[in-house]
Amino acid sequence: MIYNTEIKICLPIEQVIKKIDNVENLKHWQRGLVSAEHIIGAPGALGSKMKFNYRFGNRSMQVVETITKRNLPNEFHASYDTKGIHSIQENYFEKTPEGFTKWVIKCEFLPLNFFMRVMILVSPNMFRKQSEKYMKDFKNFVENEISVANV
Repeated sequence: MIYNTEIKICLPIEQVIKKIDNVENLKHWQRGLVSAEHIIGAPGALGSKMKFNYRFGNRSMQVVETITKRNLPNEFHASYDTKGIHSIQENYFEKTPEGFTKWVIKCEFLPLNFFMRVMILVSPNMFRKQSEKYMKDFKNFVENEISVANV
C-alpha cells in the first residue's frame, strides 16, 4: 500500500527542521511513544538505527527506524520495521511562497505476514490516518507549543 499526505506548517523551514530533527521532541507529537533508544551509528546519520517503544492502551509495539537518506532541510527518508510490517517513509520539506513550510510524506507499507495483509485490505486508511494524526500533532506542537506527552 502506498499513499502521500501533506501539511502546511506556519513557520519557516529552519524552525521546523530544528524541531523535527530533535529526538527529545518526539514525545511531544508522537502519541503513545514511551521511549527512544539509539542502537547503532551516529544519531540521525545515514544508516543509523533507533528503537522506539510505543504503548497504546494495553498494546505495546517496538519499531526500529533506519535512516536511508538525510538531506536536511529538504529531505529525510527512513525505513521502519515492526512485527509483521516493513514501511518506507520519504519526508520532503519545502519553503512556501509565504515563508512557511510544506511537509510531504510518501509512505509505502509492505505486509510481512497474513494478518498484516488482511489489515491493509480491511482498513487501508488506518495507516494514512495515523500519519495525518502525527503530522497534525507535530504542527500543533511547533506552532502552538501543545504537547501530546500527557494525553
